[in-house]
Amino acid sequence: MRRGQRLTEQCTLQGRWRMANKSYWVLLMAIMGLVISGCVVGEPQVVVSPGPPEGGFRLGPEDVIAVVVWRNPDLSQAAVVIRPDGKISMPLIGDIQASGLTADELARELTEQYKEFKENPAVSVSVQAVNSYNFFVLGEVNGPGKYPLKSYTTILQAISMAGGFTEFASRNSIQVVRPITNENGEHQEIRIPVQFDALLSENGAAYNFVLRSGDTIVVP
Repeated sequence: MRRGQRLTEQCTLQGRWRMANKSYWVLLMAIMGLVISGCVVGEPQVVVSPGPPEGGFRLGPEDVIAVVVWRNPDLSQAAVVIRPDGKISMPLIGDIQASGLTADELARELTEQYKEFKENPAVSVSVQAVNSYNFFVLGEVNGPGKYPLKSYTTILQAISMAGGFTEFASRNSIQVVRPITNENGEHQEIRIPVQFDALLSENGAAYNFVLRSGDTIVVP
């Protein structure tokens, strides 16, 4: 009787082990399926906004701006070119950072700086010429190079401007190299993966983001 009971218990344990083992493999295959399907969809690993940058156009090197200090023609500047280091030179206050700011942000900063010399200064900044909005395309496209722009441009538009792909292009292995500045003021790069098939899909608008100045599209 005891022997029969032991055999019954062994069979029960073996059955449970087989069920657990089977469940393990089913779960593993399900996880692998999710991973593979995720790779096929190829969603960007870096979250980017599909539209223009928040806050409006940000100034950059070679842009031309006009600075008007109300009732102070000696301090006003009709045409100031932002230098490659991102700064401009203004009377009394000297060099001040302009690149990376909007025109309104720069006007507020200049107002604060001129408070040291004037009572209740009023400063306005307007953009006279946009020369800093450029992107680059490298690799297997028919027209690689630097492209200056006067309006916001998406990934698909940029590829079109570069003449489209060559026959050797790996269309689903595109990367956008984007220069950024971290919280410590250090310059770094992020790489945004882009798949051409995703751009043409039903939800392609979510992937077809607007390029920033300085972006480089690499088509291997």
